[in-house]
Amino acid sequence: MRPILMKGHERPLTFLKYNREGDLLFSCAKDHTPTVWFADNGERLGTYRGHNGAVWSCDVSRDSLRLITGSADQTAKIWNVQSGVELYTFNFDAPARSVDFSIGDKLVVITTDPFMAVTPAIHVKHIARDPGEQVGESVLVIKGPQGRINRAIWGPLNRTIISAGEDATVRIWDTETGKLLKESEKENGHKKAITSLCKSVDGSHFLTGSLDKSAKLWDTRSLTLIKTYVTERPVNAVTMSPLLDHVVLGGGQDASAVTTTDHRAGKFEAKFYDKILQEEIGGVKGHFGPINALAFNPDGKSFSSGGEDGYVRLHHFDQDYFHMKT
Repeated sequence: MRPILMKGHERPLTFLKYNREGDLLFSCAKDHTPTVWFADNGERLGTYRGHNGAVWSCDVSRDSLRLITGSADQTAKIWNVQSGVELYTFNFDAPARSVDFSIGDKLVVITTDPFMAVTPAIHVKHIARDPGEQVGESVLVIKGPQGRINRAIWGPLNRTIISAGEDATVRIWDTETGKLLKESEKENGHKKAITSLCKSVDGSHFLTGSLDKSAKLWDTRSLTLIKTYVTERPVNAVTMSPLLDHVVLGGGQDASAVTTTDHRAGKFEAKFYDKILQEEIGGVKGHFGPINALAFNPDGKSFSSGGEDGYVRLHHFDQDYFHMKT
């Protein structure tokens, strides 16, 4: 399995996202310029220029026509995927962290960071079919969690929003009223900040990764803890195979501590775990810094990782991966 090395970013990667067909890969980094690549050969297609700060996350609509990005420049922008033209800008009074289109792409959930005296918030915006009719008002604003909300995604049928962040708690909110429906318990929940959150293809369960060196699998409706995957370093990114029962964790120490450790070059690896048995089944090494982003191609035949080293590594699985005896 030889990785394709994709160099297009000058700063650390923050987020990776495939479109629904799995032919395009979108990458976000701290260098202000989200980039789109061909997902089969890693060829760079183009960039989206307009942000003025680190871009923390992105999402692409089901029809691959619209891209939304959230940035530290206190905006979230909607782009035309094909032309790279900026269609609309949502302005906030704090950095925009996480963006996620609803099922049907009519709504988007955007989280904003705590900033100066501004408390962190979850904003729901309506997405107009015609960008000319787009308005900036929020349909719903949820406040409450302390500390940064690193990720917020839509639950089943857009009825709920699942959020997680620095206070180590997973919360489920009602999208009609903004009421808190459920939150994870202290006993079996994460002990440190949750860095990443990813839901399964059918939306029935989701995975969280945390600086407490573990990832946890939760039931989307009941918020029951199903599984825990323990590793020996902080987890920055998580993803799940849409094809096999595999969970992938990526991480490493905080970037500032990297030089003080004994990790020889290229030792940062994406670790594969058996989803059911919770055992480590393999790893893919290669990055020269912690892994900050992971994404599985929707066909389950390849995955990509983005590192603190500014590279995206695209891995197409060999045939024997699909016949692995665990």
